[in-house]
Amino acid sequence: MARAPRRDADGGGLGVSPSDLDAFRALVLERGRELYRDLPWRRTRDPYEIWISEVMLQQTQTTRVDGRWQRWLERFPTVAALATAGPAEVLEEWQGLGYNRRALALHRAARAICERGGALSADARALTALPGIGPATAAGILAFAFDLHAVYLETNVRAVFLHELFPGAEGVSDRALLPLVDATCPADASDPSDDPRTWYYALLDYGAYLKRTVPNPSRRSSGHTRQSRFEGSHRQKRAELLRVLLAHREDGPAGVDFGTICAELASEEEKAGRSALSAPEVRALLDELSAEGFCRSENGAWHV
Repeated sequence: MARAPRRDADGGGLGVSPSDLDAFRALVLERGRELYRDLPWRRTRDPYEIWISEVMLQQTQTTRVDGRWQRWLERFPTVAALATAGPAEVLEEWQGLGYNRRALALHRAARAICERGGALSADARALTALPGIGPATAAGILAFAFDLHAVYLETNVRAVFLHELFPGAEGVSDRALLPLVDATCPADASDPSDDPRTWYYALLDYGAYLKRTVPNPSRRSSGHTRQSRFEGSHRQKRAELLRVLLAHREDGPAGVDFGTICAELASEEEKAGRSALSAPEVRALLDELSAEGFCRSENGAWHV
C-alpha cells in the first residue's frame, strides 16, 4: 500500500491517532470501490482535459457537466485551441454553466500557458500563478492528471472528513481539515489501488453518497454559506445581459446599440414577471461587464 505521510509517531498534533487515520483510509477506499462513478473525465490523464473538468465542476452538479465537458473539448480540443479562440467564442460555449468569469479566466490562463511553452505544469506554485486556478483546482490537476500527492479540499472531500472524523462538531474550519487531507493522501502512485488519484476519487464518491443519504456534513464547516437565490439577483441580470450581447455576435462590426439592449433585457425581465431595468441600471451593468473584460463599446455600439 502507498502509505500516507505521517508527521510523527503520535499523529503530529493532527488531533487524530495514526490508527484512526489508517481505519479512516481503509473505510474510504472500501466505500470508494463500492460507490465508484465512471465519469468521462476520469477516463483521461490529459492535464488540459482534467483542468477543464475541475473548473466546470466547481459548484456544478456532475449531471450538468457531463455532455458540456465533451462539447467543450470538441470545440477547444487543446490549450492552444482555447488560447487562439476569441473571448466571445469561449463565453458562448460556457453559457449555461454559470459564473462567466471562469470562462474568461480559462481563456486568459490558456494564453499564459501557451506563452510559457504550451503545457500545464506539474508544480502547484506554477499552476496557482495562472488566472482562475486556486489551490483546490491545482491540487485536482496534480492528483488526477499527474497522480501526485496534493491537498485537494473541495465540498465532497470536506463532507467525508467532517462526517467520519468530526461527528457532531460544529464550525469546523478548513484550517483543521487541511493537515488531515495532507496526511491521508498517498505520497506517490506506487500502488495503483491506493494512489492519489484513486484516493481522491474514493473521497469524492463517498462524499457525494453522504450528501444524498444524510444531512449535508458540509453545513458543519465554519466556511459554509447558503448559496443566494439566482433568479432576480444581480448575478442573474449580468448573465442575461451577456446572453443578449452574445446573441448579437453575428451583427458584425456594427455591434448592438444601447436602445436594443435595453428593449431586449426588458422583454426578458417581463417574461420572468419582473420589472424592466432602467436605462441607468443597464448602463451600470454594461460598464461593470466592460471593466471586467466581457464586452466593449465602440462608436456608440456594444460588442463582446
